[in-house]
Amino acid sequence: MSAQTLQSMVQWIDGNITKEPSLQRLSAYVGYSPGYCSAKFHAFMKISYKQYVAQRRIQHAASEVAKGSGKLLDIALKYGFSSHEAFTRAFAAYYGCTPKQYRSSHTDKFC
Repeated sequence: MSAQTLQSMVQWIDGNITKEPSLQRLSAYVGYSPGYCSAKFHAFMKISYKQYVAQRRIQHAASEVAKGSGKLLDIALKYGFSSHEAFTRAFAAYYGCTPKQYRSSHTDKFC
C-alpha cells in the first residue's frame, strides 16, 4: 500500500467523521480488505484505526466547541457520542477540561 493511499485514507476519515467512518466502508473506498487496511493504517499512523477515529472526533468537536456555536449536546451527537456525559468524559480525558471550560477559555489545546 502506497503512502498516497494511506494519506487518502486519512482524508477519507476526516471527510466522513460526522458519519460512521467504519473500517469496512474505508476498505471499500480504497479497495483493500479491512484487515489489510487496519494493519497498514496502524503501521503508518502508530495508532489503531479505532483510536485514530476517536481522536479525530474529539479534535473536530473541540474546534466547534471553541467557535462557540451550537449546543454542546448537538456537537456531541454530531460527532457520534451517545450522550452529553459520554462526550464530556471523552473530552475531559483528551483535553483536561470539560467542553464548557474549553469553550470559555478559547485555547487551542489545553485548559
